[in-house]
Amino acid sequence: QVQLVESGGGLVQAGGSLRLSCAASGRTFSRSAMGWFRQAPGKEREFVAFISWSGGSTSYANSVKGRFTISRELAKNTVYLQMNSLKPEDTAIYYCAARESIRGTSDAVGYDYWGQGTQVTVSS
Repeated sequence: QVQLVESGGGLVQAGGSLRLSCAASGRTFSRSAMGWFRQAPGKEREFVAFISWSGGSTSYANSVKGRFTISRELAKNTVYLQMNSLKPEDTAIYYCAARESIRGTSDAVGYDYWGQGTQVTVSS
């Protein structure tokens, strides 16, 4: 059974940093692109970042570009999201996702597996 488990969320003041982790189990995701999405209260789920299977290609939403960094550690079957200079508008539940493709996509429909999410709250 495939499982993605996010961790690292919490409450932080504006300008602070958090590092989210997503541990995959049940199969090897070495040939899978991984993504992070988020959903704020009353809003639709939105793309944050993705990384290709090799880690050689990444993409970010304009709203987080320059502040967030996605990375992965194949040996640990884990993907990370380093979030710096956090803003109150970054407050959301953050979801990790994996897809059966080596290339990433910003379209949530393109992902096959999802984690349960981790809450990130940024206070002003």
